[in-house]
Amino acid sequence: MFSTNTGPDAKDVGKPPAQPPYTGTVKTTLKTNLGDIELDLDGKKAPCTVDSFTYLAEKNFFDRTYCHRLTTGALKVLQCGDPTGTGSGGPAYQYGEENLPKAASGKQTAEYAKGTLAMANAGPGTNGSQFFMVYGDSELPPNYTVFGKITSGMDILEEVARAGTDNANGEGDGAPHKKLTLQDVTIAAR
Repeated sequence: MFSTNTGPDAKDVGKPPAQPPYTGTVKTTLKTNLGDIELDLDGKKAPCTVDSFTYLAEKNFFDRTYCHRLTTGALKVLQCGDPTGTGSGGPAYQYGEENLPKAASGKQTAEYAKGTLAMANAGPGTNGSQFFMVYGDSELPPNYTVFGKITSGMDILEEVARAGTDNANGEGDGAPHKKLTLQDVTIAAR
């Protein structure tokens, strides 16, 4: 289920338990410098991903990290979860996709609706710690595990998006001008 990641930006905090501890909805709070963002993680549809996310949260992996990438064009996502802030960091393990959305008939993309919480990756089998929050309906290739939804705090994401990006990766794609720092990630239900 979890394979070793020996990349230079991998942070070793061990591996999550082989048997996921969550089988239902997991209430989670991202405590940020701009206010709280509440999430419902879906342990039924994405047990491996929820297992990994909650394990990393309990290890304080996300604490004092900032969301390093914002897209303000068609994608409308804020990407977080990299302890290096470079887009290449993660834990010393990786795992495969689950619960992938379906592309519409004849299309190469799937809709990731506003409020979706999904994993970022660098290709098949490379999920780690980086995730993205969708602040406006977005069409992406159906390659990203959906593991929950944002239940409150959308106004915070929209505020970050309105401030724009440094365009380091092209127009509307780069580091956000308004910094969102994850101070703590708490798991409310087990």
